[in-house]
Amino acid sequence: MARASKRRGSRGSSGPRSRKGKEAAPAVEVEIVEEGKGMGMEDGIVIVTTVILITTILMVDYHLASYFQAGTFF
Repeated sequence: MARASKRRGSRGSSGPRSRKGKEAAPAVEVEIVEEGKGMGMEDGIVIVTTVILITTILMVDYHLASYFQAGTFF
């Protein structure tokens, strides 16, 4: 038969243990850097995607107009 092991970390243990001999690390100052005011990567992706979608819609409409006389814009 297997030997029973002691359970560590049970909820009924005595409160939090204090660390003796270790001092708290000194606080480190963090410099906050603002982002540039230019266009970000997300904005560029949105603009490129919009241009590509509009171009594709116009190309498909041109194709429909030239072959099937069913275009909306052409």
